[in-house]
Amino acid sequence: MAKLKITLIRSLIGRPEDQRVTVRTLGLRKLYSSVVQEDTPQIRGMINKVSHLVKVEEI
Repeated sequence: MAKLKITLIRSLIGRPEDQRVTVRTLGLRKLYSSVVQEDTPQIRGMINKVSHLVKVEEI
């Protein structure tokens, strides 16, 4: 199964609580931190919700 590298590139300051929870659920804590997740429909949905805050690379 494909993997995705997700990097937080924008701050969560002033963002709605649901976006903060989504970023935290993806496993991202600090600015410019990265996580590797499986490419599943659930992860893609979370990425789509916060696409303006993260950068996604396929690995």
